[in-house]
Amino acid sequence: MSFSQADLGNALAQCAAYAKDLPWGSPDLLFGLAPTALLAAQAPELVDGDDDSALSPVLQDPEDPYADTETLLATLSWPDAVAGCALVTEITVVPPDDAAGARRRARLIAGALRTGSRLALLDVEPAEDDDPATAHHLRTHADLAPELLDALAATFDDAD
Repeated sequence: MSFSQADLGNALAQCAAYAKDLPWGSPDLLFGLAPTALLAAQAPELVDGDDDSALSPVLQDPEDPYADTETLLATLSWPDAVAGCALVTEITVVPPDDAAGARRRARLIAGALRTGSRLALLDVEPAEDDDPATAHHLRTHADLAPELLDALAATFDDAD
């Protein structure tokens, strides 16, 4: 089964929506991206009947939620049914001029598909004066988090 870049983006947006409800400073979140049709067939209780998304994020429950993410990714592999994976981690965004006080926390939502597609999104923590209705605006850039995307893609290297 083949999935598009839009399918990956939709799954990452779902991961971001989940993380948005967690407090800042939470541990990294790791998701397996499963084909929704397969998930609905094998575990229908996990899928909303109205869900028409191609991929569904399935939160993984690490033994130690505060374990080193780099080590985890270096040793991780996925079953064949998993089409991709995603990681939500917190970073600090520094503006180009590195203005004092302008640094902001952000959540980096990165994902890779078994087929090679990759995407990273950024959700910057809203400032106190930001409009709550538009505060969580996901951004992306072609050069966003290439090393993390490589590490996520590498979790599929031994699986093929």
